[in-house]
Amino acid sequence: MTVYAALLRAALAGQAGYRASFALELLGSVLVIGLDFVEVYAVLTQVPELEGLGLAEVALVFALASTGFSLADLVIGQTDRVTDHVRRGTFDVLLLRPLSTLGQLAAADVQLRRLGRLGTALAVLVIALSQVEVDWTPARVGLLVLTPLSGAVIFGSLFVAAGAVSFWLLDGREVGNALTYGSGYLAQWPTGVLGPVLGRFFTFVVPAAFTGYLPALALLGRDDPTGLPGWLPWASPLAALAAAAAAALLWRTGIRHYVGAGG
Repeated sequence: MTVYAALLRAALAGQAGYRASFALELLGSVLVIGLDFVEVYAVLTQVPELEGLGLAEVALVFALASTGFSLADLVIGQTDRVTDHVRRGTFDVLLLRPLSTLGQLAAADVQLRRLGRLGTALAVLVIALSQVEVDWTPARVGLLVLTPLSGAVIFGSLFVAAGAVSFWLLDGREVGNALTYGSGYLAQWPTGVLGPVLGRFFTFVVPAAFTGYLPALALLGRDDPTGLPGWLPWASPLAALAAAAAAALLWRTGIRHYVGAGG
């Protein structure tokens, strides 16, 4: 932990040394998620509902998914650099150290600018919760707390899986971005708008629906209009565990597949 802390301090110190650049990058991350919400708002001003959810309810979906994604992006989003490490041969250095490769990647390149996205997502979540009707029970309070954490694990698993793809592809960045940022974008909407095939894919294969839409249904006491079982919206922690196990297996397989810069 001492070594990880040293790597983290070095990364943060480097960013703190350029305050103007940091401020602009922070503003940029706020604008990115802000524009995403503007898109949601624009759509809901043209149609009264999406899958039976009004603007406030869709904003709740957006906020839950965005908070989970922002947490994952802050902590483990650096795995999109694996492609660069593999191509330059610097991944060998990570393997030589008696530390977790994932831990080194996470600690050495934390981007504080991503706090802007997280802060904006939390602000939208607070506003959305004030506008929707929720019959608060201990179970729903627990779900509200666990959902962003489960979402962070799910999206973090997708980041790890995307990084692992780099061990097989010459340049896996675009594939990884499609998996991570693509899933993050789609998770901000009710899954039913994707159609039956894509909706099921982003529920049971890539569990993006468990980061926003399904937990929102549980909080609102709504049934899924596509006929999913009533207990499924409460299963985000289970989906997170399954995603983490699959990502860990893929990462370990990729590490074993990696033969080094001279291989």
